[in-house]
Amino acid sequence: MNEEEIRSYCLNCVNKPCSNKGCPLNNNIPLFIHEKDLKKAYEILCETTVLPAVCGAICPHEKQCQGSCIRGIKGESVSIGKMEEFIGKESIKNDYKIPTDIDKHLKNKKVAVVGSGPAGLTCSAFLAKRGVKVTIYEKFNELGGILTHGIPDFRLDKEIVKSTIKKILDLGIEVKTNAQLGKDFTIKDLTKDYDAVFIGIGANIPSKMNIEGKNLKGVYGGNTLLETREHPNYEGKKIAVIGGGNVAMDTARTIKRLGGEEVYIIYRRAEEQMPAERKEIEDAKNEGIKFLFQTNIVKILGNENVEKIECIKTELVQKEGETRLSPVNIENSNYLLDMDYVVMATGSKPEESKIKEFEKNKWGYINVSKNMQTSIPKVFAGGDIVGEKATVAYAARSGRNAAESIIKFLQ
Repeated sequence: MNEEEIRSYCLNCVNKPCSNKGCPLNNNIPLFIHEKDLKKAYEILCETTVLPAVCGAICPHEKQCQGSCIRGIKGESVSIGKMEEFIGKESIKNDYKIPTDIDKHLKNKKVAVVGSGPAGLTCSAFLAKRGVKVTIYEKFNELGGILTHGIPDFRLDKEIVKSTIKKILDLGIEVKTNAQLGKDFTIKDLTKDYDAVFIGIGANIPSKMNIEGKNLKGVYGGNTLLETREHPNYEGKKIAVIGGGNVAMDTARTIKRLGGEEVYIIYRRAEEQMPAERKEIEDAKNEGIKFLFQTNIVKILGNENVEKIECIKTELVQKEGETRLSPVNIENSNYLLDMDYVVMATGSKPEESKIKEFEKNKWGYINVSKNMQTSIPKVFAGGDIVGEKATVAYAARSGRNAAESIIKFLQ
């Protein structure tokens, strides 16, 4: 469908389940879809998000907005993601500005934002829109967090990311790159110099499985490979990627593009239980990546380097008190596979040394109140570092919520 057909197809529901139930950011979807003036449509989006071209391209729409679309009950959902991406790209092409609503009482307030991923960028923008003087601190020499240093180029056009970030910086935001928390500055430094601080550094330390052989040469973390882009030589090699989320898909597809001869994704549950977006799974299959479902890895074998992996088949059982089927190893179903590299994409955790001053929850994330405040006065946090759902839209919502709380705090 083209843009006009999408407008006609959208029912403009009164209850707006796509917005109220499906969209983490609660974008006013029917309103921006039906607005024919693209500048006005962009301004409607800017009331809730500053990442439309990004979210339109990579959000798991089938699980979020389009999954709640009334049209989808008996047919095909409205192409909400396509429309959001179109409006976002038009805003870049035509240099539409993010609208501001300056509060004179906030013009002399200063806020430091640590981390420039979706949470940090969104928090910065919603503060700057109201007149707050914002300074972003980023450990790399480029802003974007996971958008720049995590999601592969083939899935997200980096020129779109750069243009989106420029729009945000045009609100008057100052930037300090190559500035790392705990190395170049401390939380204490920031609380002295700023009226409030937002921490949005993400949680990108790979969680390695506690199995024999995990420390052999040739075992990597998926998040680390995507972030640093420092890969071994995959030419003619066999690589196992463990996990079922988008990080596993992104890592496997990247490795295949870099010359991996046989790339396997090993997942202990069934295909329909994979948390990865359906499109990502299908794209990986089409690119020649092999899937081993209901398979667990129990051991990595080798002297110094990875040589083989030991796998075991699983069956899915319903455990008492659990809604999701659980994988249980099938006794005596073990088998070996020759392998050169193992990449663990089974989740990530915060870098403990960066957040040691904060009170943490039982999972090791920064503990925040309902207002996104941490245990340190003047310091707020959001995104992956507080254990938010690991999607761009949820991180962005977290950053926006924190900005709203910081504004109340400053007032």
